[in-house]
Amino acid sequence: MGRPIVRLKDIADRTGFSVNTVSLALRDSPRIPADTRQLIRDAAEALNYLPNHIAKSLVSRETRTIGLVLTSITNPILTRVAQAIELRLAEKGYLTLFATSNGDAQEEKKVIEMFRSRQVDGMLIYPRSHRELDHIRRVRLAGHRVVLLAGDPDADVDVVSMDTRQGSYKAARHLIERGHRRIGLIDGGQQRGNLEKREGYLRALAEAGIADDAVLHAEPGTHSVMAGHAAMAELMARGNRMTAVLAATDSMALGALRWAKENGLQVPGDMAIVGFDNIEFAEHAATPITSVDYAVDTVTELAVDRLIELIQAGDGLPGARVTLIEPDLVVRESSSGS
Repeated sequence: MGRPIVRLKDIADRTGFSVNTVSLALRDSPRIPADTRQLIRDAAEALNYLPNHIAKSLVSRETRTIGLVLTSITNPILTRVAQAIELRLAEKGYLTLFATSNGDAQEEKKVIEMFRSRQVDGMLIYPRSHRELDHIRRVRLAGHRVVLLAGDPDADVDVVSMDTRQGSYKAARHLIERGHRRIGLIDGGQQRGNLEKREGYLRALAEAGIADDAVLHAEPGTHSVMAGHAAMAELMARGNRMTAVLAATDSMALGALRWAKENGLQVPGDMAIVGFDNIEFAEHAATPITSVDYAVDTVTELAVDRLIELIQAGDGLPGARVTLIEPDLVVRESSSGS
């Protein structure tokens, strides 16, 4: 058996006040004298009283909870995003419920349905695929408040995201301006239809009159350091005369840097390396890595504010809105030599 549930009546019996007075006091109502409020709060604490949030939500139609779905908790940038979202939601009086899809489509659908069953007030979702969003569209059409942290601008779902296409374009253009013509691309997101970084890379090549070459592309299954290391080995084994590489995450860029060091390549003299997300490890690597910045504070602030706006919209949801934030390129030694 679980511990007995302490009711407002139990606090009333202990203090000698009415249930209504106890209820007002625990809600810090100014109608109740301060000393009475303190006496009732002390009694509630002594009895280990916990408010019945389920009963409150039935009355208010709000649970004051938000579901956060990420693809991975081991990705350093998503860990920072989760922390920033939790803090910002707490400032606004919301509790964050957290789940990961681990990059699996069925698991993503499962955790979204779990949050729906828990009647969260809204959801923030970093989807595994930025294109395969039918299941999320159906959730929005059913009246649920949803904001994506990445997604297709034509998804008919609210999106607040970094403009990774533009970030990749800036990174590739930077390498071209440094004189590189054979630029590798390590990007596992293509397997899920997340093509934005590839598209930005190709745009920069096309503008410079450089033909795309498939032997310069590697598509690892994960975004880890080891995946970057293996992808770098794969690219270099092809004998493609590559002099620079753009990795879709800093973790993979760190793996590429490790391979270069192990195999006697000077970075950036023999091989320039650029990553994505601007995580702390990139800045403090043995050779500090140039990286496309992920503006965590800006993304999370705008995403949370948009979700609260949707929650407060009442029964009629406004049209979906897409906000793309242009990233900065943080140039370091791995590509500049300075």
